[in-house]
Amino acid sequence: MQDYKHFFYDYLVKMNLSKDAAEVLNMLCLLLILIVVLWITDFITRKILVQAFTNFAKKSSTDFDDLLVEHKSPTNIAHVAPLLITIQFFSIVFYDYPHFEKPIETLLKLYSVFLFIWIIRSILKTFESYFQKLKRFKDKPISSYIQVVMIILWVLGIAVAVVIVADISIIKFFTTLGAASAVMLLIFKDTILGFVASIQFAVNDTIRIGDWITMEKYGADGDVIAINLNNLQVQNFDKTITIIPTYAFISEAYTNWRGMEDSGGRRIKRSLIIKVNSVNYLNNDAIKSIKNIDLIADYIDSRQHDINAYNKKNNANKDLLINGRNLTNLGVFRKYAQEYVSNHSAINDDMTIMIRQLAPTSKGIPLEVYAFSIDKRWANYEYIMADIFDHLIAAIPYFKLEIFEDISGSVNNKN
Repeated sequence: MQDYKHFFYDYLVKMNLSKDAAEVLNMLCLLLILIVVLWITDFITRKILVQAFTNFAKKSSTDFDDLLVEHKSPTNIAHVAPLLITIQFFSIVFYDYPHFEKPIETLLKLYSVFLFIWIIRSILKTFESYFQKLKRFKDKPISSYIQVVMIILWVLGIAVAVVIVADISIIKFFTTLGAASAVMLLIFKDTILGFVASIQFAVNDTIRIGDWITMEKYGADGDVIAINLNNLQVQNFDKTITIIPTYAFISEAYTNWRGMEDSGGRRIKRSLIIKVNSVNYLNNDAIKSIKNIDLIADYIDSRQHDINAYNKKNNANKDLLINGRNLTNLGVFRKYAQEYVSNHSAINDDMTIMIRQLAPTSKGIPLEVYAFSIDKRWANYEYIMADIFDHLIAAIPYFKLEIFEDISGSVNNKN
């Protein structure tokens, strides 16, 4: 093929052009022909490869080949053919200008390196999209691992590029780079920590895409929509997006509500504060009145029978209610609340249902409802909880009890 190095030169000299002018025009003509050939080769190769992949994708049952086309892997691979032609023929084009060969050779090597990286990148992006479509990988931080591979690939690519430009050995380059490792670690600190966090997510299964998490420090309260090497994105319930550094999940406290969502119910844990001075023993008249409440009528009969038997056996002086055993309005209300919550259609009776009395405080006696709603959706959960407490608050007066209200801040203006 060296016969073509002066393809136009002889004709130009015969046209009485100087040798220098003939060499320049010969080079420009050959360069123009090479550019046209490269463009045609690139166009044809792209058409053939893309069409071949597209046709294969239509016949294939997997989405992987479709994703290869979508991420332009065939297009990137098609650029290899023009590159090979350029490497083969550029020395012929610049035969009369050998001082151009070295810089052009360097540029071609650099282009080869970055074209290789770009092809691998498109393939990795294809794997990322493919794995995210698979059910068992959909909630895994695949993006983080792809980003780590890409970072390593780019570091190696840049290292090779520096070696090519500086014309030094790769061993000498990495020896020099080792001396700057402390600086490199400082620069990539967040990336390294993010990678460690991503591994913990996968190994310990602590966070998945789709999990509802709460992280008060960053104001995050919503669903995880993306896990990347450097950050984790949370779509809050008000539709805002909170970006949290991935490494923050190694050292900061957060709540993952997946356990609740995977369980049979969402926990209700809220208290009513009962005034201490409203708690009393129940006399016979009060007991007769409360026995009209259907939910606890049988309980009152059974309990009162046991109490009367005990007091009679021990000769308790019932002129004072404090003597012997007695029912209290708070105890009976606690039983009523237990029955009401247990029979509520929205409460999961296979999980813990408990109405418990907490330690008295300066404000009163907390009576806590502890149960689990069957419906875990936020709006429905709030409705169920409000429905239960609406009823209990309205029922309080029937037991001669009072709820604590802090009125110390109220102002009574008299004109």
